[in-house]
Amino acid sequence: MELNFYATLVCMVIVLLIGRFIIKRVAFFYKYNIPEPVIGGIIAAIILFILNTKFNIQIKFDESIKDPLMLAFFTSIGLSADFASLKKQGRILTIFLFCVAILLFMQNIIGVLLSQMMGVNPILGLLGGSITMSGGHGTGAAWADTFIKEPYLFSPAKEVALASATFGLIMGGIIGGPVSRYLINKNNLKPDITEFKDYEIKDGDYKDESLLFETPKKQKLITSDTFIESLALIAIPLLIGTQIAETLKNATFTLPAFVWCLFIGVLIRNTLQGLKVHKVFDREVSVIGNVSLSLFLALALMTINLSQLVALAMPILIILIAQVGLMIIFATFVTFRVMGKNYDAAVLSAGHCGFGLGAMPTAMVNIQTITNHYGPSHLAFIIVPLVGAFFIDIINSVVIQGFLYFIKYFSLI
Repeated sequence: MELNFYATLVCMVIVLLIGRFIIKRVAFFYKYNIPEPVIGGIIAAIILFILNTKFNIQIKFDESIKDPLMLAFFTSIGLSADFASLKKQGRILTIFLFCVAILLFMQNIIGVLLSQMMGVNPILGLLGGSITMSGGHGTGAAWADTFIKEPYLFSPAKEVALASATFGLIMGGIIGGPVSRYLINKNNLKPDITEFKDYEIKDGDYKDESLLFETPKKQKLITSDTFIESLALIAIPLLIGTQIAETLKNATFTLPAFVWCLFIGVLIRNTLQGLKVHKVFDREVSVIGNVSLSLFLALALMTINLSQLVALAMPILIILIAQVGLMIIFATFVTFRVMGKNYDAAVLSAGHCGFGLGAMPTAMVNIQTITNHYGPSHLAFIIVPLVGAFFIDIINSVVIQGFLYFIKYFSLI
């Protein structure tokens, strides 16, 4: 049974609605911030797997919309990168970026080494490394599309990527809080609240949540006019980025199309802002990006081949457990110490666990939980979003490309 574009779109939306319905009613999924498309998509994949194996019914979807949705999401990330906001915390940001980059290398080293020791394709190790651990579902699915094709021809790439990203997302939410609490309690750390004279402590908890976030009193309305402007800002990098990727596809050094779209988004945003021509409507661009990612993941997850994933279950599980251990040790003994061994460093460690294994939403939930209990850390709320939502994708792309050249050079595949 082949579904056309419209039927496929209906299925994608239904998957998201099912995911939302379940998350609202299952405390575990809500607590650990599991995305709607992950829950709905996995359920759809299981149903399709049963239909195919038990009743010999195979449903094919129109996947023509998948790549544009993925590219739109990464473009929105690029358009959200405001270089002007880096001036205030440039030194601390640079140090944190150094920690993040080191972890990316270590995640891939562990993944590739373990895959070699178990006698499986090293691409499996990369997919269980920084691609999904620090990259999340979006980056994992994007690279999976590359690994399915020549010269890699790793057919279960999509299944491995999405399973790894889901595992990392859950574990990032589980370990972030305990790691930070351990560091705070062991070192008897306190937040610097001298600038918050009216900050009250009630029963050991910091209750005035208005001091934890810098939120504007008024929000700019999303209208048809502003939406068209934001849509244009998304469309232009899509066109330019895909053309660059197509032109350089046979070059010695090449990057996937989504990386080029991200770069062009960064360039456009900061050029317009520098020339004071147009101010990007961040919240609206974020809405477009998040909707694109949700629809993309819904389609990607409900089309995964579970039978291929089962065959690789044990090797990928060993790699993922090793990644969780690495993240706990790294956040405790490297991130915390390098960032100053103070309260802000402990909160940054919680955020690093979030996006180092899962995604930015997990990182924000981690630091919000810690600051709600122990006190404010404005530094964490500035640094973590900048690194986890933007810079990590750029650094990760370079690191992954380097490991791919290493694998090719030593003929590991």
